[in-house]
Amino acid sequence: MFIFPIDEDLSLKLLEKRDIPELFTLVDQSRDYLREWLPWVDGMEKEEDYEPVIEMWLKQFAAEDGFQVGIVYKENLVGMIGYHQIDRRNLKTSIGYWLAEGHQGIGIMTKATKALVDHAFNTLHLNRVEIQCGLKNTKSQAIPERLGFVKEGVLRDAEYLYDHFHDCVLYSMLKRDYK
Repeated sequence: MFIFPIDEDLSLKLLEKRDIPELFTLVDQSRDYLREWLPWVDGMEKEEDYEPVIEMWLKQFAAEDGFQVGIVYKENLVGMIGYHQIDRRNLKTSIGYWLAEGHQGIGIMTKATKALVDHAFNTLHLNRVEIQCGLKNTKSQAIPERLGFVKEGVLRDAEYLYDHFHDCVLYSMLKRDYK
């Protein structure tokens, strides 16, 4: 099993089918909060809905085309983060993440995102990392801003959320700018 320790309390873990009950419970407890920004929440109504998703994530990891990992804080799953895919031709990737509402504001996501940025530049030898956030999602935007990403602009009607489009902000970090 893939486990990437960040510090004594925080690690990233490749999820397996045995993690489905914990993942389902985490999403279900934060469903209303997560639904505001994530288009997939309504489609995940029962534990069985996660089986093909976990399988897809494991295949993505095995194909070395990015990965989706659980964020484990003090031995509890508290969110997810990952590379959507890896564009090897253009040496870039994008990072997506979410954190359960009750675990925000203590630096978990900043540390997890920094670990993925480090990995992208120093292990995968990529040149560009992108993060896209809802324009009104100031908590999500705080992560790339805190890490020194450049705000490139606003993507109008970039994502459809249930019954409406919303604008997204695109951030990037280039390897030459990474410290």
